[in-house]
Amino acid sequence: MAMGRRAHVRELVKAARVLMTQPLLFPLPKLAANSLSINNPLLPTPQRPLPFPSLASRSTVTMSTNKNDNVQDQLDAIFKQKKVVRSQVRKTLKAMDPSLRSHEDIAVQDLVLGAPWFKSCQRLCAYISCKALREVDTSKLLSEILENPAKEGHMELRKKLYVPRVEDKNSHMRMLNISRIDDLIANSMDILEPASVDSDGNEREDVMEANDPVDLFILPGLAFDRTGRRLGRGGGYYDTFIRNYQELAKTKNWKQPLLVALSYSSQIMNEGVIPMTENDIPVDALVSPSGVIPISSAALDRIDV
Repeated sequence: MAMGRRAHVRELVKAARVLMTQPLLFPLPKLAANSLSINNPLLPTPQRPLPFPSLASRSTVTMSTNKNDNVQDQLDAIFKQKKVVRSQVRKTLKAMDPSLRSHEDIAVQDLVLGAPWFKSCQRLCAYISCKALREVDTSKLLSEILENPAKEGHMELRKKLYVPRVEDKNSHMRMLNISRIDDLIANSMDILEPASVDSDGNEREDVMEANDPVDLFILPGLAFDRTGRRLGRGGGYYDTFIRNYQELAKTKNWKQPLLVALSYSSQIMNEGVIPMTENDIPVDALVSPSGVIPISSAALDRIDV
C-alpha cells in the first residue's frame, strides 16, 4: 500500500514539472494578471475593460470639463465687464459738451496731419466717422488726403486711401479704395461707406488684394488705455479685419502697418479697466487732444514724441 502511494506521488511531481515548463493556457483572474509584469512571456497580456472608463479616465474627463467651464466663466466675466465699460463710456460721450467735442475733433486731426509718420505714409486704411456713434471726427483728415494734389506733378506721391465697407453681421468687413469724397454713400444705418463698384461700374480695389502694403491703420473705438487696449462696440469687425490683414502681411513678408487709434480725452481709461481676450488686437499708438501716445516698440521706432 505504501509503495503504491509513493509511486502515485512520484507521478504527480513529474506531471507538475512538465506543466511548469509549458505556457499557461488557461485565463488568469484579472486582478492577478494586472498585478504581474506583462513582460513575462508565459503570461497572457492583460486586457483593459472597455464598457466603462476607468477612474483615471473619468477623472481626466471631469478635469477637462471643469477647465472648459472655468474658461467659459472667465469669458463671461470679461464680456460682462466690457458691457459695463461700454455703457459708462456711451453715457460720458452723450453728455459731452458740443463745443468741447468740436475742439477735440480739430485737435486730434491736426495732430495726425502734422505727424511725420502720417506725412510719410503712402497707403492707409482709415475709418469714416459717424456722428450718431460719437466717434472722433475724420472728415478733415479724409478731405486732406483726397483733395491734396500730388506735389511736383508726381501722382505716385498722393496717398492711397482705403475705407471700410461692412458686408454682413458676421464681422465681415472690407477696405475699399476711394479717390474722392463723392465715392461714399449712406448705408441702411446712415453710415457713409463706399459702393462696391465705382461710377464706371468697375470693382473697387480691395486692400486684401492690393499689390502693395498699407503703412497705417487709423482706427475708431469706444475706450482705450495707455497700454494699447482697445474696446470696440462689440461687433468684432476691426479685430477680425486687422488679424486677417496681419496674416496677409506676414505671408507676403510685408512690414506690419502701424495701428493708430483716435480718442477723445474722456475715452482713455485707467489701466486694468478694459478687459481683453486673445481675439482683441491692441493698438500701437493713441492720438488724443493732448498729444500722440506711442505704446508699442513699433510706435516708438516710428513716432517722434
